[in-house]
Amino acid sequence: MFHRVGCFSFFLRSGGVPAPAMRHHLRIRWSLIALVLLGIAGARTGRADLEIEQTGQVASLPQPPSPHWAWVGDPVQRRSVLVDLENGRMLGNLAGGEGLAIALFPRSRRELYMPRTHYSRGDHGERVDALIFFDSTLLTPVGEVILPPKRAILAFTSGGSALSDDDRFAAVFNLTPATSISIVDLEARTFVEEVSTPGCSLVYPAGDRRFAMLCGNGALLLVTLDEAGRVVERTRSAPFFDPVKDPVTEKAARWGETWLFASFEGYLYSVDLSGAEPRFSEPWSLLSEADREASWRIGGTRHLAVHQATGRLYSLVHQGGPDTHKDAGSELWVYDLATRTRLQRIELENPGLTFMGLPIEFGKDWIWPFNRLAGWLLASVPIPIDEVQVTQDAAPLLVTAGTASGGLGIYDALNGEFLRHIYTGNMANLGLQLPSGWAGAAQGGNR
Repeated sequence: MFHRVGCFSFFLRSGGVPAPAMRHHLRIRWSLIALVLLGIAGARTGRADLEIEQTGQVASLPQPPSPHWAWVGDPVQRRSVLVDLENGRMLGNLAGGEGLAIALFPRSRRELYMPRTHYSRGDHGERVDALIFFDSTLLTPVGEVILPPKRAILAFTSGGSALSDDDRFAAVFNLTPATSISIVDLEARTFVEEVSTPGCSLVYPAGDRRFAMLCGNGALLLVTLDEAGRVVERTRSAPFFDPVKDPVTEKAARWGETWLFASFEGYLYSVDLSGAEPRFSEPWSLLSEADREASWRIGGTRHLAVHQATGRLYSLVHQGGPDTHKDAGSELWVYDLATRTRLQRIELENPGLTFMGLPIEFGKDWIWPFNRLAGWLLASVPIPIDEVQVTQDAAPLLVTAGTASGGLGIYDALNGEFLRHIYTGNMANLGLQLPSGWAGAAQGGNR
């Protein structure tokens, strides 16, 4: 904040505004114009022709789940909602506790799991951490395992918990600030043990009985479990990135048995975990020299996604200075992982304006050209795109979300065409999950 104010004051004194700052001020100006238009015109924030809902009904989700279903977290309402990306229908929701509502989705059982933290008096009192078991058809709680009250309550969506690849064990990352993971046996529904992992944080699946963690010196820690879930081996690799010169972000994407980590400066590191020892490939740049000269950088709260079958990598990028790796994206760049080449650039659209979870829409019956003008101004309001995910079917969809909106942008993942907006009912979207392998849906993808 001080940096931006200082720069603005400097350029006012110097009598000039650079191109990036000019674009920023123009975006603010257009935003104000659109908001004024909303106030004058009385934009509709909902629909009056909805059918009256019949209360007292108990519904169940159809099985198997559609590959075009998405779970979308809301940090304001502390929940995650299930929406159909084809028609925008909200199919259900799960309440969360403190922090983000991020679930785990097994392939072999019709259930799902959510680590949650609760306090006996709302925001204080006795703390209880638990892994809650839900029936995947009714979305009702069917069990829980109490955890040590140490679960890390994170402001980002990656690495807080993980399933082993055989769905047998769950690992929940703890931070007190000492680091550890809590191991849960999902078949027996019991807590196994807390595993101390000094210097290493977050957790990623790395095999049937194994989890991986990132270490502060740039190394990777592998924790291997036995049949009962007890630790039988811990191995720490040599550093594969420099945490001082160019750290990687924790927002990794998985491609088969390989985890992909992007660094602050836009280099992609590959970690192959298919063998007993991790194999690290030589990093390659997601950005050309011309891109770097134009200040293009990676950024977002979940900025990487992979379509398993085609080997396409989708990366959110924006124009910004050093240390802007958390800034949202304005474009999505598509790469072929096999050839390490960029295939396409997709300029992203506003995912849709919402207010208190309701979409802001303009009536189609307005007199032309006012409806066109209003729609154009509304679309020009910049809403940062923080997350991207891709479905894993043969006709994949790209899904984009911004924390400042309850809307989703839906694109054709193969040609980049914008298809539609979907509204989740959320006040904010943070925690976009497309569990492609959940309960019998198509295999592969981000879990």
